[in-house]
Amino acid sequence: MMALRSGPPPAVAWIGGVDGYLRLLDQTLLPGTVETIDCRTVEQVWEAIRALRVRGAPAIGVAAAYGVVVGCQSARAGSPSAFAARLEQTLDYLASSRPTAVNLFWALDRLRRAAGAMPASATAADVLERLWREAQAIEAEDRQMCAAIGRWGAPLLSGCGGVLTHCNTGGLATAGEGTALAVIIAAARNNPRLRVYADETRPLLQGARLTTWELLQRGIDVCLICDAMAAWVMQQRRVQAVIVGADRIAANGDTANKIGTYGLSVLARAHGIPFYVAAPSSTFDRALPDGSRIPIEERPAAEITQPFGRMIAPEGCPTYNPAFDVAPAANITAIITERGVIQPVQAEQIDRVLSAAV
Repeated sequence: MMALRSGPPPAVAWIGGVDGYLRLLDQTLLPGTVETIDCRTVEQVWEAIRALRVRGAPAIGVAAAYGVVVGCQSARAGSPSAFAARLEQTLDYLASSRPTAVNLFWALDRLRRAAGAMPASATAADVLERLWREAQAIEAEDRQMCAAIGRWGAPLLSGCGGVLTHCNTGGLATAGEGTALAVIIAAARNNPRLRVYADETRPLLQGARLTTWELLQRGIDVCLICDAMAAWVMQQRRVQAVIVGADRIAANGDTANKIGTYGLSVLARAHGIPFYVAAPSSTFDRALPDGSRIPIEERPAAEITQPFGRMIAPEGCPTYNPAFDVAPAANITAIITERGVIQPVQAEQIDRVLSAAV
């Protein structure tokens, strides 16, 4: 088994005790500048999520959980009723940061339930302590989830000489080694000749800026391609699998992920190449019967017309900039979770695997 180099610094970290603060790796500056930002107010956490300083559904969930703690620290010396009001205000505020990543809402709901389970005699400080412990648990579970996804998914890539991935699904998107990238990392330990083809991922270039950076730091063979090259890479048989992450998965397996994922799923199916999704159970939204109900975030026009501050389109040119699209379950070979591999991707199989004990 190959020993890979250590990866990048953590995307999300809590510094100190219950009165501490959230430290984030500012991913908008990568790969040129490695810089952290310290969030001591809930407004700073909201801005970091909205501006993609922290990104990736699992990492957003962890950051939001700690954001609740940051947002409620100022109310710890007040009455329980005042603290409860501040908590609801903080939860609603953070929920408005991004609409598609279900882990955000999952984490916020989990902290709401944790606070609601406290006895009536609990003080505001007691509830804050409980929220902090719950956020810590979410972070620890995320690390364990990444490792489990890697173990379940690695055998699916065992015969691959090349694999294609899209956007960023590694340690920058989670508290651990990632989701889809955790599978790739685990497979590369057993197969050092595995080559990863990384889509650039327009318009914000998460594949170019982040995925290649992570893989190079780990000593994994990676080749950057433009998004429009994926079909030719498949036609040339340079890859034997495609693996991506997810921001929300409906009850039937329809999967919302970074824009471009739907097209890759169609291309993979046309070329007879397995198309895998790697995501934790918390990314499933089984209240939605299918992907048509998944809200799709639209981002500012400047991300297309003026990427990274450089104008590349005429002033005033209309744009359409959805951040996500939805790959239908019929195009997905399997979904890899911390509870096991879902194959075939059907509602009944999803229920069976997600009901399994971790």
